[in-house]
Amino acid sequence: MVGDLRGLRFETRDRTPAAGPRPSPTRWWWIAGFALLSLLALATVLLRGPMGERLWPQARVHTLTGEAAQALARGHLTAADGSGARELYEAAMAIDPDRVEPRAGLGRVAEAALAQAAAAERQGRFEQAHAHLRLARELSIPRARADAVAERLRTREAAAAGLDGLVSRAEAARVAGRLEGGDQAALPLYARVLDLDPGRADALRGREDALSALLEQARRDLRQGDIAAAAASIATTRRYDAGHVDLPDTQARFTEELDALRRRADADLEAGRVDTAVGAWQRLLQYDPDDASASEGLARAAAALAGRAQRLAADFRFDDAEAALAKARALAPDGAAAASAQAAVDRARRRHAQLQAAGSGGDRAGRVPELLRQAAAAEARGDLLTPPGESAYDSLRMAQAIAPRDATVRRAVERLLPSARDCFERQLSANDLARARRCLEARDALGDEAGALAQSRRRLAQRWLAIGDERLGAGELESASAALASALALDPASPGIEAFRQRLRVASRE
Repeated sequence: MVGDLRGLRFETRDRTPAAGPRPSPTRWWWIAGFALLSLLALATVLLRGPMGERLWPQARVHTLTGEAAQALARGHLTAADGSGARELYEAAMAIDPDRVEPRAGLGRVAEAALAQAAAAERQGRFEQAHAHLRLARELSIPRARADAVAERLRTREAAAAGLDGLVSRAEAARVAGRLEGGDQAALPLYARVLDLDPGRADALRGREDALSALLEQARRDLRQGDIAAAAASIATTRRYDAGHVDLPDTQARFTEELDALRRRADADLEAGRVDTAVGAWQRLLQYDPDDASASEGLARAAAALAGRAQRLAADFRFDDAEAALAKARALAPDGAAAASAQAAVDRARRRHAQLQAAGSGGDRAGRVPELLRQAAAAEARGDLLTPPGESAYDSLRMAQAIAPRDATVRRAVERLLPSARDCFERQLSANDLARARRCLEARDALGDEAGALAQSRRRLAQRWLAIGDERLGAGELESASAALASALALDPASPGIEAFRQRLRVASRE
């Protein structure tokens, strides 16, 4: 019996049906096609309903136009949140500019705005009347109809405001000299009266007198050099009455004063009154931040201060030199003159330390006459800069270290400066660029003018670029690179330096 049961289970398991055949690839294509057709049919049904209105532009235009019509019916003509009739019609027009209904709807909004302005005028709601009238004008209501409502509004508003009282208050403010600065000043009060009654004669006369007084104050400010105050008075006059009879003359005086101030600033800079010149240019920039001549003047002042710093450092007056440099950097933070002067001051500090070390001990002050004799003898031999320690330059610098304010020492330094300039020209002509640079450094240390030094640095940098070009043409890349480095150290902004750098870079990759 057990065997029978086992046989029964065996037979049952054995009779389990085998898996049927899989669908062929052709049958899968038919199934996919049927599903796609079903989706297209469903989309067609949906696009005819609310979802279609959201996805189909014309349906969206229809929806916006309907919402706009409802807002117009409620009198909700405009709203910052976009729910007003105007904004809804404009949104519909943005989607379909050729659609007639949104454009016609905006015309109906203009008519409704004009009607609301007229109603508000009759009810004495002046602020709302002005707002509705502005909307009607913005939507191109016929001008004659808008002007008619505006005239009625002005007449009613004038009657309610009590123009006689406003004129009296304006007159009192004018006599007291309170022309501007608050609603109760003369000019704002006159403006309010004339907004309501443009032809009111007493207000026109009062405004003219107030503006004449304001322009007279502007001319006084000009004579005192207060450009900003004069400019403000002229601008105020132009805002209230651009055709005032005194305005052209005052404007002409203002322009003349600006030109005169520029000339005085140039003269002050030439005379060494740098701070005075800077003050004038800064006043000009307060009036017009785009004044190119004033900006250029400040740059020249920065260069002058940088030159002063170099001369002070040449006399070992390092505190004064740093103060002049600080002013130069404040005027032109990215200026090359200040950077060059800082380098000169740093070199002077190092040289001062070396000279102090060399001249320490013994009777230092008593050595000055001997150092001056040594300098004169070296200059007579032609040993201007070399040999180190025995040149006229080194003897004078040591004398400066001992007695920086000694008049005899200073005269000797001043006498040596032309020799240093001649040295530079001579070595440059001989194409001995290393010695030319040494002469240039001596000129710098002796306090030569910043402008002259900058020009000489550029000439020397250009000569190094010419040598670099020759070396590059000969395939001597290392020498060309050294020449470029020398030019960069002298004048990084020298013309042609970036083009040569690029050529050298390309040649180095080949």
